[in-house]
Amino acid sequence: MCRQFVDGHYSEGGRWMYLLHPKYATDPRHYVRAFLLLQEDILDLFSYVEPSDVNLNTYSHRIQQLLIRACIEVEANFTAIFLDNGFGDNDTRFNINDYKLVNTSHRLSSFQVRIPGWTGNRGTRRPFLAWVEEDGRLDWYRAYNKAKHNRHENFHLATFDALLDAYCGLNVLLSAQFMDEDYGPGSKSIGVMGADYYYEGNDGMDPSIGGSLRIRFPDDWPADDRYEFDWQELRNLADPFVNFDYAALTRPERRR
Repeated sequence: MCRQFVDGHYSEGGRWMYLLHPKYATDPRHYVRAFLLLQEDILDLFSYVEPSDVNLNTYSHRIQQLLIRACIEVEANFTAIFLDNGFGDNDTRFNINDYKLVNTSHRLSSFQVRIPGWTGNRGTRRPFLAWVEEDGRLDWYRAYNKAKHNRHENFHLATFDALLDAYCGLNVLLSAQFMDEDYGPGSKSIGVMGADYYYEGNDGMDPSIGGSLRIRFPDDWPADDRYEFDWQELRNLADPFVNFDYAALTRPERRR
């Protein structure tokens, strides 16, 4: 996972290079490619539905299909995080209560994502913020489930608003794992793109994977949870990583 170092930075001085180690994640490009394909279709949707507050309640079959795709990718990323950390196995059926455990390890609720070119006040989103609020319910994920299982009655819930939260949520998940590395053959390496790329005012954000969104990484990591390793000392180890113990966050009767 990506975390702040003790000095508050994420990637300066080549510290980001742990993301490229073959033991860091299983086939990360697989998950990034799926996001990039979804991004193409959402940008195409913007040709028909203007990214604006006034269109948030728009719904259609196309929007529902994209919402389903986005949420399936969200689920796939959560599952990959668990399996790579030895939590569950290929037969485990995870649910939203399990996914919420990742907020502890990755601080998803602190990420902010902005949609450049948005008209109105809803262009900046925090798709996992509800996990630290009173009801703890992700409305966009609930909309996906209800519209998927009973489309006739809940079709209207698959809105442009829900889609964009799901899309931004997927971007947050990928960023929390891979920062802005796309693992492509011409990968730019982290930090090469400057703050002026897709720049719209002094928003304090950085370009994220795919280049169509801007993101603000958490700056509120507790001191005890920040990284302070020297990657140059660890990089030649066969496996320099330690699994996060998700089972320790669950009640004994729910451990798998």
